[in-house]
Amino acid sequence: MKGKIKNLLWVGLLAAALFTAVTLISCKPKEAAKEAKVPEAPKFKIGLAFDVGGRGDKSFNDSAYAGIVHLAKDFKGYIAGDPDKVDFGKEIELKYLEPKSGGQDREQLLRIMAEDGYNLVIGVGFMYSDALGKVAKDFPNVHFGIIDGWLPDLNENSNITCLGFTEHEGSFLVGAIAGLKNKKLGGKLGFIGGMDMPLIHKFQAGFYAGAMYVDPKMREKGMLLGQYCGKDGSAFNDPKTGESIAINMYKQGATIIYHAAGGSGNGLFKAAKDMDKIAIGVDSDQGYGYATGDNEEEKAMAKHILTSMLKRVDNAVYLTGKEMIDNGKVVGGYTTFNLKVDGVGYAQNEFNKDKLADVKAEVDKLKEKIISGEIAVPDNDSQLPDWMAKTF
Repeated sequence: MKGKIKNLLWVGLLAAALFTAVTLISCKPKEAAKEAKVPEAPKFKIGLAFDVGGRGDKSFNDSAYAGIVHLAKDFKGYIAGDPDKVDFGKEIELKYLEPKSGGQDREQLLRIMAEDGYNLVIGVGFMYSDALGKVAKDFPNVHFGIIDGWLPDLNENSNITCLGFTEHEGSFLVGAIAGLKNKKLGGKLGFIGGMDMPLIHKFQAGFYAGAMYVDPKMREKGMLLGQYCGKDGSAFNDPKTGESIAINMYKQGATIIYHAAGGSGNGLFKAAKDMDKIAIGVDSDQGYGYATGDNEEEKAMAKHILTSMLKRVDNAVYLTGKEMIDNGKVVGGYTTFNLKVDGVGYAQNEFNKDKLADVKAEVDKLKEKIISGEIAVPDNDSQLPDWMAKTF
């Protein structure tokens, strides 16, 4: 009897031990699962909807892209789906979407990011104005920014911020550079615009005014040439038309041509290279961008780019994103980036600094005069006659 009891005790103990072992084994995955950290969601999500031409235009869109790269670097973020795999951490998610060639899906791009929970969505270009106004009404908890756009009746409580620039001030500086350089060359100066609209006439007015200010010859009729690539948004992505206009202007005696034509400006640079002339870029430092790329044709073009009018879309994107990250919101209404805050300017880099050395001091003095208000730059070429009468 005692033997039976002893055997039963051993069986019981063995069963208990096996049950405990099985329980521990079965619990380990659950405990491990509990201990495994669930990836934290990004603190903020910031998106860009590019304009036609998209990433790689070496101008307007690429400047905006530089802004989100800067945000990623400073705030431990990453750019989702970026072929360059920009990744400095997972605290901030950044993203960009590109429109179809005709730009007909602009509204859809904004909606995609708003529906995906992005805190701030920025439309790059005035062509987003109508679409952004509609989408912003449907997503009151998302803040929207628009580069160069204008929507009426906004205030600081609006969920839209229009981000504008004093393009005429920056254009005045490159106009002065062209005028000073042209004194030795003795030719005409040219301007190529993209879409014929008030915004691009700001560039033209500033460029003409800067040239006139430093060179009295430029005040004479016929010395300043100007032409636009078209009447709609496609005018910013038409290099062949840009090239054709540039060739014609160079043949008319232009020594230097400045463009405010987006991707169409590539045609100007090609013409400058082929005809051994001088060009001035816009928005980003196009001379540097072309000189440091992998395309040999573009590297050859870079040698003919004297400078570029910097329109700091990158700063506008960065500062607006920083405001969202720092404060959890962005003040609505209207923000202007001017010469005083380096919202505009002119490009100087390792490739062109020697070319600008003889004019830099004078141009920088003009910059200070504009900032102080001593020089008032016209923001439309229709104002030039009155401006000349008051100035000279």
